[in-house]
Amino acid sequence: MKRTVLLAMLLAAAVTACDKKPAEPAVEAPAGVSKVDISDPADGARIDAKAQIKLDYDITLGGDGDHAHLYVDDRRIAMLRRMKGSYMIFPLDPGIREICIKVVNSNHTPIGVNRCVKVTVG
Repeated sequence: MKRTVLLAMLLAAAVTACDKKPAEPAVEAPAGVSKVDISDPADGARIDAKAQIKLDYDITLGGDGDHAHLYVDDRRIAMLRRMKGSYMIFPLDPGIREICIKVVNSNHTPIGVNRCVKVTVG
């Protein structure tokens, strides 16, 4: 029972993290809990509009997590099966852009664990 409550609290915190907090350094998650860390670009980074963006990430799968999807401005651009590494994002149009990694289950449905960063392209 305590484990279920803890898991529910962690998932709720992860869901709201995208909207309310900048990306933070990864902390150890309890066994069986998915987590996502984006180490680059930093939240609030300024990116050249003509440059590709190198996304450095680290994903831990647990529970229902099977793999992850990469989104730019709510548009899925890639499926991430490697749990740690880099992904090159095509040059983006100028403006404030949101880059998110969402953990999904085997049916490609988000399970509520994600990490987002906002960058200014210009």
